Amino acid sequence: MISKPTPQQPAADQANVVPAGSSHTENPQVGKLSRSGSWPRDILGSLAISLFIILFLYQPVRVEGTSMLPHLEDQDRLFINKFVYHFESIQRGDVVVFLYPPDHTKSYIKRVIALPGDKLRIDRGAVYLNGRKLKEGYVPARFRDGRSVAAITIPKGECWVMGDHRNISSDSRDFGPVPISLIYGKAAFVYWPVGQAGVVR
Repeated sequence: MISKPTPQQPAADQANVVPAGSSHTENPQVGKLSRSGSWPRDILGSLAISLFIILFLYQPVRVEGTSMLPHLEDQDRLFINKFVYHFESIQRGDVVVFLYPPDHTKSYIKRVIALPGDKLRIDRGAVYLNGRKLKEGYVPARFRDGRSVAAITIPKGECWVMGDHRNISSDSRDFGPVPISLIYGKAAFVYWPVGQAGVVR
């Protein structure tokens, strides 16, 4: 499950800025003043662009729970890309954020395992996709379980999602395939804590 971050969370790093070039001037001191005077404008411009990207392209969220261990931990802060699926299709293996089907006031974060039209079955924890056993390097052996799911063809407009920590995850094995219309973002990168920072894979 995920939630919006608290107001006290650290701000995202700002991009480096490059000072604008100065125009020719006869007085070297005037040139120095002109260059230094451009720094506040450049910094403000950079801050405005960063704010635009964060507010309109990315959304900060906080992970609640441990169903995506070991890649995402409880209370990790991450940015999700809210617009990526307007330009590209959902792929198997994507870590997505969606409205919990039984209760749209809650949001979940899981990994996409199967897409519309895929034939899926789970035999004592082993996932078979279109007749082949799925290699799931993102699920450590200690997090696997022995649950089984009868063969199913994923309906049009839906996908099958599961947590990486199979022992404790509530996912499509419990509430069924998720309508793609409920998916509103792709996990992009963790920004806090610093030790966990990095691209979500």
